[in-house]
This record gives sequence, structure tokens and C-alpha cells, in this order.
Amino acid sequence: MKSLKVYILGFFVVTCVLINMVTYGVEGQSGPTEAPAAFDNQTNGLVPQATFEEDKDTFAEQEFIADGLGPVYNAQSCGECHQNPVTGAISQITELRAGRFDGFNFTEAAGGSLINDRAIHASIQERVSDSNNVRTFRSSLNTLGDGFVEAISDNTLIAISQQQPIQSFGLIRGEVIRVPVLEANNALRVARFGWKNQHASLVSFAADAYLNEMGITSPLQPTENTSNGNSVAAFDTVADPEDDGDDILIFARFMRATKVPPRDTQLAATADARAGSQIFDQIGCAVCHVRNITTAPVGTVINAGQFTVPAALGNKIIHPFSDFLLHDIGTGDGIVQNGGPSTRNKLRTPPLWGVRSRGR
Repeated sequence: MKSLKVYILGFFVVTCVLINMVTYGVEGQSGPTEAPAAFDNQTNGLVPQATFEEDKDTFAEQEFIADGLGPVYNAQSCGECHQNPVTGAISQITELRAGRFDGFNFTEAAGGSLINDRAIHASIQERVSDSNNVRTFRSSLNTLGDGFVEAISDNTLIAISQQQPIQSFGLIRGEVIRVPVLEANNALRVARFGWKNQHASLVSFAADAYLNEMGITSPLQPTENTSNGNSVAAFDTVADPEDDGDDILIFARFMRATKVPPRDTQLAATADARAGSQIFDQIGCAVCHVRNITTAPVGTVINAGQFTVPAALGNKIIHPFSDFLLHDIGTGDGIVQNGGPSTRNKLRTPPLWGVRSRGR
């Protein structure tokens, strides 16, 4: 009996150790390595530094009316909303979303839930209608390290979702949704980008942001937005598509080449931080804010055949503190996007890497 108790105790200890050592990922290759982390405006190795600098300049370059800016828009460059503390990071900038919920169904505001802050002519300035009882602000998200997030296998995210009920005694399970990959003729892939998991690829995300934040059309997003549902064609003097597709590819390449947000190692080494880390795990935060994920092996074809995971991004261990899944935690924004009506009050688990650079 004593030996049986020892065996059971030993099995329990080993099991606990293994659970705490889990790194989610597809590890068909030996020796996964840590993804490079820094706020230093340096390439992660995907492209040479000279190319990275050129792409960064394009990412931060201001657009003007002659380039196709607007007619309704939020910003003149990607860098305007992604610049703290380095290009590609977060900022204090927010965007406004609106719609109406009648107790049963959500209807987005006329022309779409995004209410643009700016217009090239005062007569087409967008406003929130009195009938829109759903109104919410969303802060700009970090894009640093998103190339590694894109390189996570669909199966890895699905596996995380499947493990969560086991880890939480059946209380938690993040929702996996599949969204169109625009550059792959709208083939579906597991979503991972945006407050509501609107996108699965960085090219799709770049095309969406170029249109909705700057008002610049492209082959992947060729239709100009409206102003509260009203045509702005009379104010749009640049033929569509206003970008031939080159810029969105550069934006995507820049994001893929960024390093992941680094931890404050000095702070992390303090007794308070170490104690907080243990509590974080003990009370279940890490079930959703997943510490360790390994990206897909080098050579894996993703985005429905449109991208192959390169050596700079493949088989890398990242620490995003997110599961990139949708959850209803009681503070959803009430907006329906790519996930359908059931996701109205669900949000993607916010990645906590880089959160120390957000002031508000």
C-alpha cells in the first residue's frame, strides 16, 4: 500500500510538471528556439535590415488626397496608430464603432460599424445616429511580432481551445472561428487578428486597414467606403483601386519582419513579479492568456497556399499571453463582425505582450 501511495504521488508530481512545461505548437522539427524580442526597430531576420528600413518607412509614410486618402478616414499612415515605443507597436489612438441592438438582433450603423473620425470635406463627416444604441471605442493594437502569430498552425489554436475545458473544470472554452483569407480567394483559415478576430492573414489585415483606416482601396478591397451609408463618389478623384496592391504587401512584410515585444526583464526578476506570476497561473489566468506557443515548422504552407513559413518565423517559441480565441467575459463590445451573431459580446483574448507600453 505504501509503495502504491508513493507511485500515485510520483505520478501526480510528474503530471503537474509536464502540464507546466507544455508549449503549444507543431513540433515536427527538433529544437524550437525563442523568437527574437526587442523594441529596437530591427529586423527579426526575415528580410535584410535595409529592406526592413524601407518597409518601415512605407508603413509610416503619410498619405494625401492625391494618393487616394479618404474621402472618409481615421489616419494618414499606419504608423500614426502604431508607434509607441517603436514603429508597429501600439498607441493611445482609438476608433469608434456603432450599431443598434433591439434585444434580439444587431444591425451595424449605416455604411458599417466603423465611424470614421475624419473626412476630406465637412459635408461627408461621419456621425453616430441617435438610433445607434451600441457605441464602443477600440484602442489600436500592437502589430509587433504578428508574423509569428500568423505562423501559428490552425491546429495549435484548435488544440488550445480543446484543452481549456479540461484545465478549467469545464468553465472555459475559447471559440475558434474561420474567416476569409482575402488573397486566397476568400478561402477560410482560423482567425487570430483584430479585437473580434476579423482576420487570419497579415495581407488581409493590411488591405482591411488601408481601406477602413485610410480610405485607400486595393485589389483585395476595391470598393470605397460610404459616409453613413451615403456615396462619397463626388469627392473621390482617384480611380479605384488607389493602391495597386504593392503597399499592402509591403505592410504585411514589415509586420512579418518585426520582433516580438520584449519583457521588462529587470521587473520580471523582482520578488513581486515572480509572486504575481505564480498567482497568475494558480487562479487560471494562463488558461486563456497562454504563456508559450510554438509556431509551425519551417516550410509549412499557410493562408490557403499563399505563404510558406520561413526560417525566421518557423519553429519559434513565443510568449504572447493569449490564446487568440474569442471569449465572452461579460465586457464585450456588442459589435458583430466576421464571427456571426453569437460573437456579439465576445472578444479575442488580448495578448499581454507589450502591454507595458500602453499608457491608457
